[in-house]
This record gives sequence, C-alpha cells and structure tokens, in this order.
Amino acid sequence: MTEYAAHLRDGVAAFDAAAWDSCAGTANPFVSHAFLSILEESGSATPRAGWQPLPIAVEADGVLAGVAPAYAKSHSQGEYVFDHGWADAYQRAGGRYYPKLQLAVPFSPVPGPRLLLREPGAARALIAAVEAVTRQNGLSSAHATFVAPEQVPLFEAAGWLIRADSQFHWQNDGYQSFDAFLDALASRKRKAIRKERAAAVAGLSRREIDERFYQDTGARKWGRPYLTRRFFSLLGERLGERVLLILAYRDGRPIAGALNLIGADTLYGRYWGALEEVPFLHFELCYYQAIDAAIARGLARVEAGAQGSHKLARGYVPVPTWSAHFIPDPGFRAAIADFLARERAAVAQEIAGLGELAPFRRGC
Repeated sequence: MTEYAAHLRDGVAAFDAAAWDSCAGTANPFVSHAFLSILEESGSATPRAGWQPLPIAVEADGVLAGVAPAYAKSHSQGEYVFDHGWADAYQRAGGRYYPKLQLAVPFSPVPGPRLLLREPGAARALIAAVEAVTRQNGLSSAHATFVAPEQVPLFEAAGWLIRADSQFHWQNDGYQSFDAFLDALASRKRKAIRKERAAAVAGLSRREIDERFYQDTGARKWGRPYLTRRFFSLLGERLGERVLLILAYRDGRPIAGALNLIGADTLYGRYWGALEEVPFLHFELCYYQAIDAAIARGLARVEAGAQGSHKLARGYVPVPTWSAHFIPDPGFRAAIADFLARERAAVAQEIAGLGELAPFRRGC
C-alpha cells in the first residue's frame, strides 16, 4: 500500500500552483490555485476575517497526491450551510464550538470536490489527516460543505455525518436556443418569462468587472461585504478568461451587473448588484442571460447560487446538495446524527414536492 505523509501549510499561496492544480483539475474554477489564492491575497479569506487558511495535504514520495482547502473558523459566517444552532447547543452544554475546521471555498455555495486528488487512493489518507488535525488541536468539529455528489460516499465511508440541502439549477436538455428552452415550458410560464424579459428594458453588454455592484448588495444584505474590492481586480487579472460579466446600461451608464464563472460544463452565477431598482432586471441578468450564455457555450447547467424558490418559475429545478461533518464528541455526534436523519427526510420530501411544481410541460 502507498504510504502518505500529511502536512499543513499556512495558505494556498504556499503551494506551487501547478502542483495544486494537478490535484484540483480544471473543471471547477473555485478550487483552482488562482481562485483560492486570490481570496487570501485580497484580504477576503484571512485570520482577521475569521477564515484562517490551513490547507491540508498528503504526499507520496515527496509528490503532492491530494490536498483539502481547509480553514480554521472562528464563526459560521460566509458558509451557507447553517450550523448556528449546533454551536449554540454545544456551548450551552459547556463545550467550545469555535474554532472549527472548514473544508470549503469561502463565501461560495458552489458544489465541488473538497478532496482534491491527483491520486484517487489518497482520499482516505487525506480524510484521516483532516480528522487528526481536528483531534490534535482540540477542535469541536470538521465540516466539508457543498461536497460534490461523487465524493459524498468517501466521507460517508469514513464515518462522517451527511447533511442534505437543496439548490436550484438550470439543466440544459440539449436546447439550441433560449426559445427552444421556452418551448419546453407550460404556456402560462412561457408568457410570464417573455413579459419579464420585455419589462427589463436595458442595453446589455460585457465589460471589465465593476465591483461597486457587489459592494452595494453586500452592504445591504450582510452589513459588511465578504469580499474586498481587491478581490475583483485580481479575479479579472488572473481568471479573466473564466469570467462572464453581464452588465445592464441606462443611457450609457452601467446600473447593474451579474458576475459568472465558467466551468468545464457549468456556468456558475455568483455575484449580483444594482445601483438602481429596475423591475425584473435581476431575473434577466442572473437567470435568463445565464441560460442564454450556457446554451451558446454548450454547457450542461447553470448553478445560480444558494436559496431562492423564485428560481423555480424561471426554469431552475431543485437538486440536492451535500455536506459532511466530523464530530469527535460522542454525545454531540449522536444528537447531530438524529437531527440530520430527520432533516434529510424533510429535504427529500421538499425537493420532490417542488419538482412537481416545475414549469415544464408534462412529458418534457
């Protein structure tokens, strides 16, 4: 059997980019060395922000075989898998929930690999290394959030608890145009979308990133935006070829924008903002233009981020998302396991019910 040596680094930037990406692959831009190091360099994911980078790696004969983007967290913000109730319960019972270990892409509710593997056989060693870091440092728990479905069995086999949630994704059923997609919808839904698009009367163009829109939305929703202005500048410089920015103009002045990242088979809708209110413009830029772009590029799906049952009427259907949780404390683990079993059943029931409300014509 291959022997692996595990080690911690103090940031993704400490790794050779080519070595990291040999594990991460090219399909999902969020786990790339470029994206994760931009989060660090821009001051977005830092110890001061409550995200201390602690990537965990395993090597075989001195060669990187697998790595996990991990962070020591002093809070539960910016994760989109909510465990505030767990933290409160553990602390009321006399425990200390924070810091915890988080395997994630900060501020990005995007499903993807959390075990970045050049060698598939390194998965168990990497999970064991994460568990060792958790135990040896007296951390309450480790959490892998928005785990790619194909990696869920790896965590489950290691005894981690599995949590379910859902998002709304648009699936490309071989459509050749946006009109072809509309033809698959029930007549009433098709007419509603055409009305919305007609109402969002603004010239659309693609320009360099304007971070003001994100800053405005972040300030209104969270009080303080998670991402710094420098993040967007670095993103444009280093990942510009994987960025699709859709802007709405009024009289030659940009008034709203939606930023997407392009993956191998997926368009990831990420950040939206507006400097003035225009009816239905959010739907146009974030959902309909994204569908147009995905069809034009032959992409299989659009992932439009967390939450939002309003996406259902726009052709985005509910799909399950997954996270995995390592809880060393036996009593706490038992309580969480009981809760998750009931929650998974409720999520499955909700997805089934929402699926029945999808706007597609029966038989499509």
